[in-house]
Amino acid sequence: MKDLVSHQMIKYLENRGIQHIFGLCGHTNIAVLSALEKSSIEFINVRHEQIASHAADGYARVRGKASVVLSHLGPGMTNAATGVANAALDCIPMVVIAGDVPSHYFGKHPHQEVNLHADGAQWEIYRPFVKRAWRVDRAELLPEILEKAFHLAENGQPGPVLVDVPMDIFSKEIDVALFERQQQNTRTFEKPSMAESVAADIVKRLVESTSPVIYLGGGVVLANATNELRELVDHLGLPVAHSLMGKGALPDDHALTLGMTGFWGTQYTNDSCRTADLVLALGTRFKEADCSSWYPEYTFEIPETKVIQIDIEASEIGRNYPVEIGVIADLKQALSVLCKVAKELYPEGVTRVEVETRIAEERKAMKENNLDMETSNEFPMMPERILAEVREVLPRDAIITTDVGWNKNGVGQQFPIYEPGSILMPGGYATMGFGGPAAIGAKIAAPEKVVVALIGDGGFGQNPAQLATARHEGVAVVWVIMNNNAFGTIAGLEKAHYKTTYGTVFEKDGESTSPDYAAIAEAYGIDSIKITSAEEFKPALEKAIALNKPVVLDVPMINNPVPTTGHWNILDIYSPGQKISHVSTR
Repeated sequence: MKDLVSHQMIKYLENRGIQHIFGLCGHTNIAVLSALEKSSIEFINVRHEQIASHAADGYARVRGKASVVLSHLGPGMTNAATGVANAALDCIPMVVIAGDVPSHYFGKHPHQEVNLHADGAQWEIYRPFVKRAWRVDRAELLPEILEKAFHLAENGQPGPVLVDVPMDIFSKEIDVALFERQQQNTRTFEKPSMAESVAADIVKRLVESTSPVIYLGGGVVLANATNELRELVDHLGLPVAHSLMGKGALPDDHALTLGMTGFWGTQYTNDSCRTADLVLALGTRFKEADCSSWYPEYTFEIPETKVIQIDIEASEIGRNYPVEIGVIADLKQALSVLCKVAKELYPEGVTRVEVETRIAEERKAMKENNLDMETSNEFPMMPERILAEVREVLPRDAIITTDVGWNKNGVGQQFPIYEPGSILMPGGYATMGFGGPAAIGAKIAAPEKVVVALIGDGGFGQNPAQLATARHEGVAVVWVIMNNNAFGTIAGLEKAHYKTTYGTVFEKDGESTSPDYAAIAEAYGIDSIKITSAEEFKPALEKAIALNKPVVLDVPMINNPVPTTGHWNILDIYSPGQKISHVSTR
């Protein structure tokens, strides 16, 4: 029996459990859209492809499975590319299905083809950042390619893949047996673990060391290994520091959570890692900002400190620091074995009362140090008060998305996260414009959860058309726009080093040129609240959440810098030999 490729592809996606596809129409993919009309899969229509890829990213982070993006050729693909690259650098599984020019027009330079250096080669645009890119040259190859695409996106170190399909192939007939054959494949692969002998060696080293630290990254959350992590931490009394992407893997109110490291980390956390005699690194790349540009005097003094590193991806082990023991393994499997062996070797467990006491003291001191700013009535508002009151209002399991600037760096440093996977941030690519669309994807994936996008005015201004999607789909996201009338972090950096804010502040001739975001929201049919005093903010946020509909809160904010206790090499490039970071631009 034969059927159209577009119909069979949608049926295949249904059988894989796909419930939503994010994308935008174009003449190369409307055959797929027509097939979706009668499908159980819901098409989330956007007004810009970057919104689609960021929303799909947030959706995949919450569901823990590959999301699907449907794109048009040429400008559709390049518009989506930023969001796909963001997903790639944060190891988020995603399958991008892109329409392409008709295969019989390769070499003729048809409408919207990218063809300056090669014909029929638009798929190569994604090669630098996806795990793999396929161009489907014959209809009968598509079923097998789709199967490979999902397997590759979701296994090993996760990430996005591209399936590029010439538009004529969507409209060809195919033997349905070729798609049905793929249903015989397992959807779940067994993942690699570690030998118990290796686990025993690691556990003994941890217990016998004088100042061990677990250092974890986003890989722990991606592997769904947070329960196993907590079990090991509790049994062996191990303090835990984390990268930006590792935030929340262990709750911030756990007695052994040290906090975030690096440039925006706390002094105590950086010092704890720097003076550790052994670091067990789990699912982390030891990225630059998290490691103070790898300067040994700030965050990690390696190889003076010995490192044991466990990761699913071999190329990550030893990339930035030498390791004593390197283990290629799925973190959930590896931590399960470590827990088993730890309980066999040390059935009574290990307690480090002095470590827990010091962590509690440091946490209390930091809160007290921030108290004046968290309760300040200044207006525009102090960023610390915005974060503190958002945390007070939200339930423990609310999902928070951020963008870049105060709403990411300040959140990483000061905003407690209590449930693993409830904070979604753009890490490796640090993409401005991520937070708002990601919140839409997160809310679609978990409609029962409260979802708040903490974003700057610069980030929200990247793609305000996200509001059209939220209204059309009825997605009850609350956007809290931390509005400092600038690209605030960069403005503070430029002012500190070059004594100017040129090109970073939304002001001309002494007048603000920033739009009225509350009015923009109303124009999209979205409820909005423009905050006019610090006292208004908390009740306004409570009201917005209670409405259970899309709401924008425009919150004027003072542009103070996030405190920096680590280091970043860019400071040495700007001002060699000087100790200068960001400054306030107010």
